[in-house]
Amino acid sequence: MEPNFVLSQPTKTRAGYGAERPVGSNPDSRLAVPGYTDESWDVPSTPTSADFPFTSRIQKGGALLGDMRQLVCQWQTKGAEVAPHRFVRDVLPKATQARASDTYVRAFLPRMIEGSPKDAWKLCAVLEDCLPSMEVVVPFYYWITARAETILYRFASEELYSMARSGAVGVGTSDVTNWITKTCKQEGKVWSDIVIIKVARAMLAALRDFGVLSGASKKSIAASHLSLEAFALIAWCLRNQLEDNRDLKSHPDWRLFLVSPENVERLLLEAHQHGWLHYQVAGAVTRIEFHHNTFYEFVRAVVTR
Repeated sequence: MEPNFVLSQPTKTRAGYGAERPVGSNPDSRLAVPGYTDESWDVPSTPTSADFPFTSRIQKGGALLGDMRQLVCQWQTKGAEVAPHRFVRDVLPKATQARASDTYVRAFLPRMIEGSPKDAWKLCAVLEDCLPSMEVVVPFYYWITARAETILYRFASEELYSMARSGAVGVGTSDVTNWITKTCKQEGKVWSDIVIIKVARAMLAALRDFGVLSGASKKSIAASHLSLEAFALIAWCLRNQLEDNRDLKSHPDWRLFLVSPENVERLLLEAHQHGWLHYQVAGAVTRIEFHHNTFYEFVRAVVTR
C-alpha cells in the first residue's frame, strides 16, 4: 500500500550543494534531494557550513541506527497536536526523558527532518515498509546520516577515502583527532581537546556501526559494504537532482562508501542487468534512465524480489 504522505516538491535552483529542483510533473515523484553540479571526482562538492553547520553533536549519539529506524516507522502516526519531544519520549525506551530529547534534537531532527534530503524519514519509511535486509538498510541510513552530519561526510569522503586509496588499513583515534583539529581551524571552530576526542570516538563508532570500518577497539577499513540494492536506491535519489548523467558516475557521495569511479560504473552495469535502470555509454556520451517514476515503485522493484 502506497504511503499517504507526500514527498515534498522542491523548487528548482542552481545553487550547488543544498540546491533542489523538481523531479517532474508527476505529483507522485516528488522528492527534495540536494545534488551536486561538479563533474570532477577530484574536486567534489561537499556539505558547506552555510547549509549544514560543522557541529560536534555527533558525540552525543553516533549512528543510532536502531533509534532512527524505530522513529521512522512510527513518525507517521504522530498527531499534529503532539509535541515531537513528547512523542519521541513515548516511542524510545530511554532511561531518562533528557536522553530521548537529545536523540530527537541531535539526531532525528537534523538527519531525518531538516537534513539532506529534507524529510528523509519518508524515504526511509517507504523502504522499511518492504522489510529490507540490513545490507540495504545500513548503507541507506548511512548515506542520509552523512549528508546531514558535515563532519562525518567530510572525514569519510575526503580523509578516509584518501587513506583507503593509498592502501592504508588501520584507522586510529589519533587519525581522526588530527583531522578534526586541522579542519576546525579551517572552519574557524575552537573545540576543546575533550570535545575533539569525544567527537572522534563517536565518528569511529558510527563508521563501524555503518559498516565502513570494522573492529571493536582497533578499527580498520572494512571490505566493500555497499550492496547493489542500496547503490541503486541511492542512485535513484541522486539522479533526480542531477542535470547531467555523467555526474552520477563521479558523484562525491560514492566516496562515503570508499567506492572508486570504476566500481561505480560496474555497479551501474549490474543494476542495468537487473533491469532497474538503463545504462548506456557511447563514446563521451552517457545515458542513464530509471524505469520507475516514484521512489515507492522503485523500492518495490529493487527490494521486493
